[in-house]
Amino acid sequence: MHPNLFHIGNLTLPTFGVLAAIGLMLALALSLKTARVVGVDPNKLWDAGLFAVLAAFIASRLILVATHFAAFRQFPILLLAVPSLTATGLLLTVIATFLWLSIKRIPMLPALDAWAPCATLVWAFLALGHYFEGSDPGMPTGLPWGVPMPGETTPLHPVAIYVAIIALMLTALAYATLKRASTAALTLIAAGATQFLLTFVRQPRDPTIGGLDALQLVCLGMIAAGCLLSFAASPDR
Repeated sequence: MHPNLFHIGNLTLPTFGVLAAIGLMLALALSLKTARVVGVDPNKLWDAGLFAVLAAFIASRLILVATHFAAFRQFPILLLAVPSLTATGLLLTVIATFLWLSIKRIPMLPALDAWAPCATLVWAFLALGHYFEGSDPGMPTGLPWGVPMPGETTPLHPVAIYVAIIALMLTALAYATLKRASTAALTLIAAGATQFLLTFVRQPRDPTIGGLDALQLVCLGMIAAGCLLSFAASPDR
């Protein structure tokens, strides 16, 4: 694993942060093209994408400070540098982004379709970042591509690599289905289903409701949201 690209004195450049930044830049660039395909003003969608990125950053940092205020008072810069995007932060980002789309009069469903391949592209780069920092461990495996964690000898499923490959495949699929189907709905359903299946090769987490862990609940929520979105986008509606 290579959690840092380099470390010079007090300056550390984390691999995860670099890959996340590359993924975001590529996704914003891709949104200019997908916006034209679905008939949305590319400049407006670019601005909305930048707003979503900033909203995610601000929301995650506010939640981090609120939940670790004592640590923030002692080590403010160190705490703010910690990756902290949570389910709550994502929910707040989604709400803020929907408000932005409404205020700017950007059609909601076409914008979501245009963003679908962009979101899965970012997902692929985030997964690669998790792989290099070793933060998404899998279950032990005897398969030849198993990867041991640092300091250990037992090979594990490289779940983050699985996710990156699936995310890139979904990016290609989402781009190919633009204007032919409800791309955002199909992407949500496919991403939720594959992430749910991958939880069976991830190291188990503490169950929360009905024997399911938090990630599995999020995946089921993604599938349900995709189904509702598909219903809303139906030509008969």
